Amino acid sequence: MIFFAACAANQGDLVVEEARKAGSEDVRQTQSGVEFEGTWETGMRFCLYSRVASRLLMALYIDEDTKSDEELYESTLSLPWEDWIDPQHTMKVTCTTQSCRWIRNNHYAALRVKDGICDHIKEKCDGLRPDIDTDNPDVVFHVHVQGDTVKWYIDFSGEALHQRGYREDQTEAVLKEHLAAALISRSEWKKTVNDGNPGIFMDPFCGSGTIAIEAALMAADIAPGLIRQKPYAFQTLPGFDEELWNTLRSEAEEKRQKALDERDIRIYASDISGKAIRIAKEAAERAGVDGLIDFKEKDFLSFTEANVPGESGYIVTDPPYGERMRVDDIDRLYTGIGDVLQRYFKGWRATILTGSSDLLTNIDMKPDRTNTLYNGGILCQAAHYIIFTDKEREALIEKAKEKKRIRLESPLSAGAEIVYRKIMKNLEKLKDEMEKEGVTCYRIYDADIPEYAAAIDIYEGKWINLSEYAAPDYIDKEKAEERLNEIVFATERATGIDLENIYIKERRSQKGAAQYNRLATSNRFNIVHENGLMYLVNFQDYLDTGVFLDHRPVRKMIQEKAEGKRFLNLFCYTGTATLNAIKGGAVSTVSVDASSTYLDWAIENLKLNGYPTDIENFFYRDDAIDWLWETYDRYDLIFCDPPTFSNSKDRRTFDVQRDHWKLIRAAAMHLAPGGTLIFSTNFRRFRMDERILEDFTVEDITSETIGKDFENDQNVHKCYLIRNKVKVSLPRKRTFKAR
Repeated sequence: MIFFAACAANQGDLVVEEARKAGSEDVRQTQSGVEFEGTWETGMRFCLYSRVASRLLMALYIDEDTKSDEELYESTLSLPWEDWIDPQHTMKVTCTTQSCRWIRNNHYAALRVKDGICDHIKEKCDGLRPDIDTDNPDVVFHVHVQGDTVKWYIDFSGEALHQRGYREDQTEAVLKEHLAAALISRSEWKKTVNDGNPGIFMDPFCGSGTIAIEAALMAADIAPGLIRQKPYAFQTLPGFDEELWNTLRSEAEEKRQKALDERDIRIYASDISGKAIRIAKEAAERAGVDGLIDFKEKDFLSFTEANVPGESGYIVTDPPYGERMRVDDIDRLYTGIGDVLQRYFKGWRATILTGSSDLLTNIDMKPDRTNTLYNGGILCQAAHYIIFTDKEREALIEKAKEKKRIRLESPLSAGAEIVYRKIMKNLEKLKDEMEKEGVTCYRIYDADIPEYAAAIDIYEGKWINLSEYAAPDYIDKEKAEERLNEIVFATERATGIDLENIYIKERRSQKGAAQYNRLATSNRFNIVHENGLMYLVNFQDYLDTGVFLDHRPVRKMIQEKAEGKRFLNLFCYTGTATLNAIKGGAVSTVSVDASSTYLDWAIENLKLNGYPTDIENFFYRDDAIDWLWETYDRYDLIFCDPPTFSNSKDRRTFDVQRDHWKLIRAAAMHLAPGGTLIFSTNFRRFRMDERILEDFTVEDITSETIGKDFENDQNVHKCYLIRNKVKVSLPRKRTFKAR
């Protein structure tokens, strides 16, 4: 017989192994499952033991030359369906197609096959035909069309194989049984089970208990078919050998008893929800493994050393993710998971499943390997971690140090040597000056060598933000990659900063919302210092770090001008200008930005420096231009650093060259008498509109706001002081008449 085992995407290799264990020697993995040959016994054994497959079909007939739906009907009509069904039984037909030009609708193809079967039975059974039952049929036929090849199958397993029967009630987010089994099979724990020594297994986010129950079934060598509540479809098919089936079940029972007698099974499951623990316990009882699992109501983030059941073990878990949790809460959860694992589970291994791979960046560990699987249509990632002991970590650190020593002692390539020398020359020129000014974050290289186009910024002597300018399309990709590597190695050699603290980004022309898109969701922030203040910077999640280094002199100027002033920060970004205004003695500040992410970041910056965020310093999430037209307050000092280009849902696009005159007019309406607007832009070809030059007092201070580290790029930004013109009223000239 030829069988086809359907399975979830990316799990075919596990089902291939199951088919071989069932006795098949001819197994082929396909795009949608696994095809294998064997006897009825092979098929029954597969159904009994399979943990990962979702359905098993048995091929009845094959036609390799069908070219139309009419030929499909005629071929179906000619087959001996009376061997499998009679008029007293109900049936259902399903259909799938692949690379077939003559079938446009699977449902229509299934109807043609259904008609062929029914018409054949009517002809053989005196006009009687089987009824159709789509909910609970006695027999299910399936037809698969690939190109011109048609295969007719009969459902051999019946109810989906993953439906073991132990789940009744369940929590909100449920991992199906066969996917839980696949996840466990991917973990290192499965190897210990195969060796007969399961070791300690834990699921600290057990929910309905599916992972823990599937682990118990594996550890105790319990075939899923032994706990299945409903009979298999093959038990009602012609050719079923009940005696052979009973023999197979007896063999499975003996394996279960042997494993229970010989194996030390220790499985722990916990969850913060008492309801989940109750549901999980009841499911474990129905599965017959409740005596193998220690269930506890416990918040994993409150675990201590006393809650860890051994010096080594295996965690396989599916923590919460998705819309049912707030972004901040779920980020904190995954950060906490990483903290608990590294603090209390040293020497363990962990497999963590998530439907949002970005969340894994919150776990401060690098996965040893990853797998993907689909759960209810959601692409999930399983990350496998080795949690090192202190001794293992020290050994790894020493190994990394040795690798770094060897790397630093090895000669650089010719290209890397050129970049290295240039960076060293820049550092020699800048370092003393920056230290004298108390500057800890500055640019050390900016495409000084055209072939090596990148901007390199050093932060606190600890981190490097390396922004590679996108290579032109005509540059060979391999050559571009080689040059980037040379820049990185040259930077490490020149600065002594570890490769892991060199953050690389590609900088290309950005328009609209793209310039603010997240690159990742690490939520890892570091603290840097400037002008007596602290800023939070993020090197991984965004193209920019949270502080524009070229505006350092502008921020210092704001601090010097702010005393006693009411300060307005338009397009405030992360609030660094606002911080300087407060530090300089501003009596109040207002910060406006359309991004809630950046406003939250700005508020955190104020908190970091101990400044109030509820009184005196106000934040508004709004389009800056709309806000200017909708409010009336006046300010003594306004800072406006708009994007070069942006989109808004509520108005047309903003282009700084085209629209700056409107923006400046709107901002100037909010200037108090004698007030100053500091206008800055990074648009390199910017030219101030003549209308602004005519109507306002404009002072170009660009050269004064370019730091020493940017002096080779005088176009990095433009900066102006703009004031309302003072109108002077002269007294009217009096004339006198002679008497």
